[in-house]
Amino acid sequence: MATSLPHPSYPSGPADGVPFTGPGTPGSLRHAHWWQRAWVRYGALSTLLAISGLVILALVREETGTEGFLVGLGLAVLPVPLLIAAFRWLDRVEPGPWRNLVFCFAWGACAAALIAIVANSFATRWIATATADPSSADTLGATVIAPVVEESAKAAAVLLVFLFRRRDFTGIVDGVVIAGVTATGFAFTENILYLGTAFGTDQLTGGSGIASVTAATFFVRIIMSPFAHPLFTVLTGIGFGVSALSSARRPVRRIVFPLSGLLLAMGMHAMWNGSSAFGEYGFFAVYAAFMVPIFGLLTWLVIWTRQRELKTVRAELPAYAVAGWLTPAEPYALGSMRARRIARQYARRHLGRAAAREVARYEAYATSLAFLRHRARRGGVRADFAVREGELLGELWRRREVSRPALDHAARITAPPVPVVAPPWPVHGVYGHGYGYGYAHQPTRPTPYPAYNPYRS
Repeated sequence: MATSLPHPSYPSGPADGVPFTGPGTPGSLRHAHWWQRAWVRYGALSTLLAISGLVILALVREETGTEGFLVGLGLAVLPVPLLIAAFRWLDRVEPGPWRNLVFCFAWGACAAALIAIVANSFATRWIATATADPSSADTLGATVIAPVVEESAKAAAVLLVFLFRRRDFTGIVDGVVIAGVTATGFAFTENILYLGTAFGTDQLTGGSGIASVTAATFFVRIIMSPFAHPLFTVLTGIGFGVSALSSARRPVRRIVFPLSGLLLAMGMHAMWNGSSAFGEYGFFAVYAAFMVPIFGLLTWLVIWTRQRELKTVRAELPAYAVAGWLTPAEPYALGSMRARRIARQYARRHLGRAAAREVARYEAYATSLAFLRHRARRGGVRADFAVREGELLGELWRRREVSRPALDHAARITAPPVPVVAPPWPVHGVYGHGYGYGYAHQPTRPTPYPAYNPYRS
């Protein structure tokens, strides 16, 4: 049965019969040291985040008091679900695993916030002592020190996902989502501190209602600019996303783009923090002239990129339909968000929620397969290409009985059936050679793992 096949092994060269043991395969971890084991890394990272969370909790509570902390927490949590939902919506074409988002939010809320509080406080005190001018130290700390420290701390999460979850980091949208969720966590903790401190000030001065410091802080940070921190860090995420799309033959671009994105994030953050120095209406001027237009531009860029991703799905998957891995209608259905939604609804209506989840997984694996093939054709293929392609095709094959009827139904609903003709690209055994299973001749019933070597020339 296809569902019980073992993990495939592949020759490492043309017909040499040596099992492939590249990255991500069991053979490559056979002699791993104890610190390279997954549970050790997960345990160390979880411990670090837990300790950071406890320390930041103690620091914020000490600064705001228990009552101020609870008020700040209740108000600061309001924009979080909306921001997370927005980033998750952007990531619907190839949704990343929730564990990455949980890590990013926790890193921003705990580790990055702790680094920022400690480093900013130390730097501001040092400048005040060195210059004997506390007011200028506060201004310099807000406009220079804070942007550098905070954006670097948030960028660390993006870098970690980029390095250690490379399969989940395939382009600009992934960079935007990972950076945005990290910054959402950071802003959550920072808002607790600011709102809790404002509430404490009102308790001392007797302020209440709309004229209170708490209300003013809530309006500026929660109503007007909940997207401020995500907007800064998204620039870093875009840099990493462009780097992920760059060919391995251009290593300079893969370094320059993330650094450029980080510098832009720091610059925009510095301009935002320094807006109060531009006069009484400096905040509103910066908000209207820079924040809103840049927010609109980045939103357009991400939505445009998502449409490009859907076009990539429609362009790359027909090769697998010709080879017999997909039905002729699936590439179109998988390249349409409306058709995907209809397929999940169809599965849920006829087979239940479990079937709908299987269709969603099928859509995600098919999208990953299309992106993998697209990167390979652009010269970005890695040593484990054949292994990864085999894994994705195996996941699709195991879910075909539930997913194919739903996707075929969605294709019939959203577009008239279009006959599949022979593709103009090279097909293995017909026109020439190429990457992966999509270039195999069309079998009457495809086997989950073909016997030939995809790299044989």
